[in-house]
Amino acid sequence: MRIGHGYDVHRLIEGRKLILGGVEINSDKGLLGHSDADVLVHSVIDAILGAAGLGDIGKMFPDDDSTYKDANSIGLLKKVYERIYKNGYRVINIDSTIIAQAPKLSPYLKEMSINISNACELAENRVNVKATTEENLGFTGENKGIASHSVCLLQETNIK
Repeated sequence: MRIGHGYDVHRLIEGRKLILGGVEINSDKGLLGHSDADVLVHSVIDAILGAAGLGDIGKMFPDDDSTYKDANSIGLLKKVYERIYKNGYRVINIDSTIIAQAPKLSPYLKEMSINISNACELAENRVNVKATTEENLGFTGENKGIASHSVCLLQETNIK
């Protein structure tokens, strides 16, 4: 078994859609980034790649590569899953926490979990997504950005 941790953060700005876990959230602000800036999925990707010892999202999908401009992060997650599977790993479970003062995310969490579980070919009960605020503290508490932490447990299928 191998464990990985992922963290991502993006600034909130006007004029962009807010995408989290592959779900468009009703909000007057979205996240700034090269792709769709889905901090939840980006933290999941980093957790998976870290557990497999395969670097991070920036190494696999560089932000100076126009191929990934406005990319759908769920699509990127599917590519990560395919890569780790070919490298002899399978995802056992994923646990994530989104840190955002607003908007209220609880109505969207189930759909986010389903999107991530589908991308990683997992049963729904193997992906958990939760959200919290920071009680108006720090950049997320001041609604300047959104952050996410994720952990992933992988199992090696070709142990030597």
